[in-house]
Amino acid sequence: MIEDPFSKGDSFLHQANPVVKIISAAALTLVVALSKSFIPVFAGLLVSLVLLASARLFCGTVFRRMAAINGFIVFLWITLPLTYGGDVPMSVGPFALSGDGVRLAALITLKSNAVFLFFVALLATSTVAELGHGMEALQVPPKLCFLILFLYRYIFVISAEYNRLARAARIRCFKPRTNLHTYKTYAHLFAMTLVKSWNRSQRVREAMLLRGFNGRFYPMRERTMTGHDRIFLAGMALTVIIIVLMGFI
Repeated sequence: MIEDPFSKGDSFLHQANPVVKIISAAALTLVVALSKSFIPVFAGLLVSLVLLASARLFCGTVFRRMAAINGFIVFLWITLPLTYGGDVPMSVGPFALSGDGVRLAALITLKSNAVFLFFVALLATSTVAELGHGMEALQVPPKLCFLILFLYRYIFVISAEYNRLARAARIRCFKPRTNLHTYKTYAHLFAMTLVKSWNRSQRVREAMLLRGFNGRFYPMRERTMTGHDRIFLAGMALTVIIIVLMGFI
């Protein structure tokens, strides 16, 4: 099964209703992503850090995943100041940098980290199954929710099948190189993974129909809105409003 280490805990955010967390994450992400000034983005980043601390997650794992994201952002810092243009030139040694490019790169960096922390603190503290059922409660199309839940349930089966085929290739002394034989081998591995996945899907479908499957996964326990959930949702709504107002300062 896909590992979701952040969903295991006993903090308030772990116990909160997934519907509330989905609404909060969507609202905060939308506001921060659309902000064009640093003040609301800084405020959003501060809120994300407070939520992360409230979730009591293992910071080492979070920061390692943040480092992977910021590894891609480094390329923006290399390219944007040199290519963005604008009316605010900057000189750093022999290089003529765009001040607007530096500002945009900084804004993207802050937004990316804030949104990532929103998702970790609010969404990753629930399992994929809980989020799928939370989306159903928000009237997201049932077929989309079903696909998410089904994908989460069976993608590890596809991965195990590919690993089995790759292991069989290694037993036969296959070593990847930059040649035509390697490309053909990987193409065969990918094709056989699709074929075996299709065959497995047919058997799973027949087994589910025999058990009376009607197109919907039912949760093990129904989540209801509690007083704490309503207070948290009201607090998040107030936070979003304040961040929006900061954008007009």
